[in-house]
Amino acid sequence: MLTNVEIRALKPAARPFKVPDGDGLYLLVQPSGALLWRFRYKVFGVERKLSLGSFPEVTLQQARHKRDEARAELTDGFDPVEQKRQKQLEAELAAKTTFELVANEYIEKMEREGKSAATLKKARWFLELLSGIARRPIAAITPHELLDVLKRVERRGHHETAVRLRSFAGRVFRYGFATLRTEKNPADILRGALTVPRVKHHAAIVQPKKVGELLRAIEDYKGRPETLYALRIAPHVFLRPGELRQAKWSEIDFAEKVWRVPAERMKMKQAHAVPLSRQVLYLLQDLRSLARSSEFLFPALHTTLRPISDNTLNVALRRLGFEHDEMTSHGFRAMASTLLNESGLWHPDAIERALAHGERDRVRAAYHRGAHWDERVRMAQWWSDYLDQLRVGGAVIKAKFRKRG
Repeated sequence: MLTNVEIRALKPAARPFKVPDGDGLYLLVQPSGALLWRFRYKVFGVERKLSLGSFPEVTLQQARHKRDEARAELTDGFDPVEQKRQKQLEAELAAKTTFELVANEYIEKMEREGKSAATLKKARWFLELLSGIARRPIAAITPHELLDVLKRVERRGHHETAVRLRSFAGRVFRYGFATLRTEKNPADILRGALTVPRVKHHAAIVQPKKVGELLRAIEDYKGRPETLYALRIAPHVFLRPGELRQAKWSEIDFAEKVWRVPAERMKMKQAHAVPLSRQVLYLLQDLRSLARSSEFLFPALHTTLRPISDNTLNVALRRLGFEHDEMTSHGFRAMASTLLNESGLWHPDAIERALAHGERDRVRAAYHRGAHWDERVRMAQWWSDYLDQLRVGGAVIKAKFRKRG
């Protein structure tokens, strides 16, 4: 058995030589004076050597501990050399498996699953905001590192962005866990660590008299025809701004008087059918007669290959004199929901279906789609007639509203 005194007294020779310690452990003394720890053993009758480091970086006590660990692996049927090589490969792979690499894989998966272009664009933007951890091995990222990145965003006043950024990071870590690249999700630990912004409702005009003023202002809009028709149609169809602006002619069935929005463009990822009133059919036919040829109802200004931007209608409303805290493009839905419910003429479930609010119970959702379609068709026509009276008359129509039992 070697001692530290004996080791430090060793002198190099012209050729390497071995100094045994016991149970296969020995020091290899190099002509250069380097002292290298080696563990000699046999696997299936074949002699092998395992490098354990050099003295004094690896002390005598540490070398013996490593030897004992290797002997334990042999007892369990593992080859220490192969185990060491495997650990090195895993370490190299982990170092190369960065958060950025896994995040890009996750975004590609989202694309294959048919996520919208807007969703993919936002995911790539989130990845840019996470540049502080992007090149770090995903398995090595700590909650402190992620929190530091999120807090930087929060300190700039972007509270909602910080919350959504944590959620996106969490999805990437979960994907990394599912694909065996990490064993933890730091984002989960940070739940509650960020300031949750107060929910802001979309500004909307819901007073009948002011609705009439808004509709008359829209008729006086002097901008692009596509924007004008989008503003004209929006109050009638209850669609979200993104669902409306990306509309394609292939979705419009003039014969059946229905607009079928595909699932991938709906917020709840369920196909949605919109019954079309006479007024909307007339507007659509008029819009189709415009000279520009595009698959989109509302093509962009400089290309027919893309629809108008997501802010076009809000900018148009500002030009008409309606401020952001008074009316937004999303506000047309709140307008319809409020006035239809206040009328007392329609079943609340029919209104919810018209607004494409998701029903978690699939059986109940399927029932509602069928049970309320006829009522939704009548409601769509009543609503368009009501909007026309507000627009033309400028006063609240004297409908005999009643309360449902």
